[in-house]
Amino acid sequence: MRQTSEIADCVRRSLERYFKDLDGEKPRRIYDMVLKNVERPMLEIVLDRAEGNQTVAAQMLGINRNTLRKKIQFLKIKT
Repeated sequence: MRQTSEIADCVRRSLERYFKDLDGEKPRRIYDMVLKNVERPMLEIVLDRAEGNQTVAAQMLGINRNTLRKKIQFLKIKT
């Protein structure tokens, strides 16, 4: 029996729909597309839950605070 999370199921359904919608076109840069579409909302929600505290958000994410800051700047997330 396979155990999955709701997030994994959502990504799976979205990718299945993406492939259906390609209508014969060749897929490109799927990895970057998925990361781009998952990373931003994840960071925004975690930052909101951490009440804007980047140290707390980084701990929640399991990443270094400097890495989080770089991602915030790169993605132009308002804090």
